Amino acid sequence: MPGPTTTLLIEGTFEELTDELAQYLDTLKKSQGDESSSIQEECTELMKENKKDEVLKKLVMGSAALNQAPEKEFIAAYNLLIHLVRQSPNVGMFLPRICNHLTAPITSSPANGGGLALSILSTVFNTLPASNDMRYHVLLTIVRVIRTTSNFETLRPQLKEIDQWLETWEMDEEESRKLYMAVSDAAADAGEDEQAYIYLLRAIRTFPSDEVSSLEARDLSLRALKSALIHPNHFDFQDLTDLDSIQALRNSEPIYFQLLEIFNSDLLDDFNDFKDEHDGWVEKSGLDGAALNRKIRLLTLASIAAATGQTRSLPYSHIAKALQIPAADVEMWVIDVIRAGLVEGKLSQLNQTFLIHRSTYRVFGENQWREVASRLDMWRNSLTGVLQVIQSEKARFIQEKEDEVRQIDQKLENAARGGRGGQGQKGGGKPRQAMIDDEID
Repeated sequence: MPGPTTTLLIEGTFEELTDELAQYLDTLKKSQGDESSSIQEECTELMKENKKDEVLKKLVMGSAALNQAPEKEFIAAYNLLIHLVRQSPNVGMFLPRICNHLTAPITSSPANGGGLALSILSTVFNTLPASNDMRYHVLLTIVRVIRTTSNFETLRPQLKEIDQWLETWEMDEEESRKLYMAVSDAAADAGEDEQAYIYLLRAIRTFPSDEVSSLEARDLSLRALKSALIHPNHFDFQDLTDLDSIQALRNSEPIYFQLLEIFNSDLLDDFNDFKDEHDGWVEKSGLDGAALNRKIRLLTLASIAAATGQTRSLPYSHIAKALQIPAADVEMWVIDVIRAGLVEGKLSQLNQTFLIHRSTYRVFGENQWREVASRLDMWRNSLTGVLQVIQSEKARFIQEKEDEVRQIDQKLENAARGGRGGQGQKGGGKPRQAMIDDEID
C-alpha cells in the first residue's frame, strides 16, 4: 500500500537491463506456447537507433506475460520493468498499461495474486514524486484490486490521506468523485457499510450547484438515502438534508423525499400514514420494511424523551402508546434506544417510568434553542445562588478568624499589663521603699 517514497536500486545500463527483461519475456511467452515475434530481437534493433521509448513500448506491451511468471520471480521482474520505465521522460505514457496488466489475474499464483499486484502497485505509487498526478491513476488501480480481492483492511490506513492527496494533485470535481466512489464501492463489497456511506457522501458533495439535478447526482443521492434509511445504526439524517442534490429529490423523487423527512423529524404515526398513502411502495422500492419500522420506533422514542421537558420522566404507558407496542415490550425498546446512543436514563419497574438523563434532539430548531436558553438561565441562577452561599460562608469564616485574633491580642495585652503591675514585690511583702523607711526609724 502507499507509504513513504521508495527508491529502486538496480545495477546495469539501460541496454543491458532491457535486453535481460526482453529475453525473460520471450521465455515466458514460449512457455505458454506463444511463438510470435521475439521481443528481444525487436528491442535490439530499436536500441541500434537509440529509440528508447519505442523499446519501452515493446517491453510494456509484452509485460502482460509477467502475470504468468513464477511467484518468486514476479516482484523482481516487475521492479525491473518499473525501473526501466522511470528512465523515460514520458513515464505517464507507460504506467497506465502496467496498471492495467496488474488488474488482470496473476495466473501463476491464484491464492496470492492480489497481494503481489498490490505490492507492485504500491512500489509504482511510492516511486513517483508526491505531487505527480499519475499517483491518482495508480491509486485508482490499487482500489480496484482491493475491491476484487476483498482486502479493504490494506486501504484503511490510507483513507485519512485521500483528501490531502487530491488537493496536492489538483484533481477536479469529476476526478475526485471517481476516486471517492471507487473507495465507497470497495468498502461496500467488503461489508464496510459505514465507510461506504461516508465516501458516497463525499462523492455527492463534489457536484457543483448546476449539476445537483443531473441523472448521476440523482442516482447517487438515492443510493445514499436508501443506505441511511436501512443502516441499523444511522439515526441522524441532517447530513443528507443539508445536501443540495438531496434537496433536488423533492421534485424528481417526491416520495423518497417525503420518507426522508419523516425519518428526519416525524414519528411512527406519520410513517404509518405514509405507508397507508403509498400502499405497497416500501416493498416495491426494495427497502427493508422491518428495518424501517424498527428505526422509526427508536427515533420516536428519542423524540418523546427529548420532549419531556423539566420532568425528565416517561411513563411506560406513554411509551407503549407512542410506539404502538404491548406494555410488556416497553423495557426492551428502552434498552434498544439506550444501546443506539439516542437516550440515556434509568428504568424504574416499581414506578413504571423511564427517568431520562440525556436525550438526543433529532432536529435542532428554534424551540430547542429556547429550551437550551431556559436551561442555561436555570443553571446560571443556580450557580449564582451557590456563589452567594460560598461568599457568605467565606465572609463568616474571615470574621470568625478576625474575632479570634482580636481575642488573642486582648489576652496578650492583659497579661502584659498584669506583669508590669506586679514587678518589685515578692511573696506579698511590703514595698521596698517602705522597708527602707522602717530601718531608718
